[in-house]
Amino acid sequence: MASSIAPRVESLASSGIQSIPKEYIRPKEELASIGNVFEEEKKGGPQVPTIDLKDIESEDTKVRERCLQELKKAAMEWGVMHLVNHGISDQLMDRVRIAGQKFFELPIEKKEKYANDQASGKIQGYGSKLANNASGQLEWIDYFFHLVFPEDKRDLSIWPKTPSEYTEVTSEYARQLRGLASKILSALSLCLGLEEGRLEKEVGGLEELLLQMKINYYPKCPQPELALGVEAHTDVSALTFIFHNMVPGLQLFYEGKWITAKCVPNSIIMHIGDTIEILSNGKFKSILHRGLVNKEKVRISWAVFCEPPKEKIILKPLPETVSETEPPLLPPRTFAQLIQHKLFKKT
Repeated sequence: MASSIAPRVESLASSGIQSIPKEYIRPKEELASIGNVFEEEKKGGPQVPTIDLKDIESEDTKVRERCLQELKKAAMEWGVMHLVNHGISDQLMDRVRIAGQKFFELPIEKKEKYANDQASGKIQGYGSKLANNASGQLEWIDYFFHLVFPEDKRDLSIWPKTPSEYTEVTSEYARQLRGLASKILSALSLCLGLEEGRLEKEVGGLEELLLQMKINYYPKCPQPELALGVEAHTDVSALTFIFHNMVPGLQLFYEGKWITAKCVPNSIIMHIGDTIEILSNGKFKSILHRGLVNKEKVRISWAVFCEPPKEKIILKPLPETVSETEPPLLPPRTFAQLIQHKLFKKT
């Protein structure tokens, strides 16, 4: 299907329309489950677990073990969690937040200088979701996507020049987040009974694990109960780390129901991605999730996807996670094949 370039959602939102174009309206069967995000956030019921990382490297083995067990339980039951005491300062996160907000506050024509071109394979830069299926379905989101780590693989020429501090604060955040990813991969290795460095090695190590940042910008939507910011999906990454501007929107499909994540101040949300689900042979879950939008507040989130190299590594359940009673759940694939497989299933 020849996909015409969708207008930026921001320009649609600010044009004063009262009803959204039909491409943004979700299929009937999905609409029944979309509610008002502020009401949904107040509901009781199961809650995304909060994991306090302050004891993850404690000298006291008992204390450390308790922290590991909590992380393990969250990774097995939910595959998503709020991390607190994660070691990245509130000040740095605020600076990243302000820099990204300032970029999105630029007039659209200034942002267009950074436009990506998905058709030619230029995926980094400013963009909007293109229709990728026969229904021509679109999502209520604009975004900025770029590789932020390792530093020698970045293309700084496409990074925002405005605000001037953008590159400095985003680079520092990426460096610190890479450290946090190592810490989590070590802990998850121990949770599987593996040597501490094992998962890190299996996803590419310091040289090859790629950190891709996507700033998601969800404008106010005149009919939020008909649209989604991001449709239901699991992340293909090893791990995904997200923080946001304290506007709710993330929903997780848990035990057959959509659960809305509450906003936890100064936390980083972490998803286990498909890559770790595969390596752990399904012991750790990659949870289905989606993003709601609302009428009152712009929502912005900063997601960093930690991805193995596309071709260099064959992803398959680690031998230690497989037994006669637990055969491999998935066939061996490269990361590139995993992405293709998911796209194919979807269309």
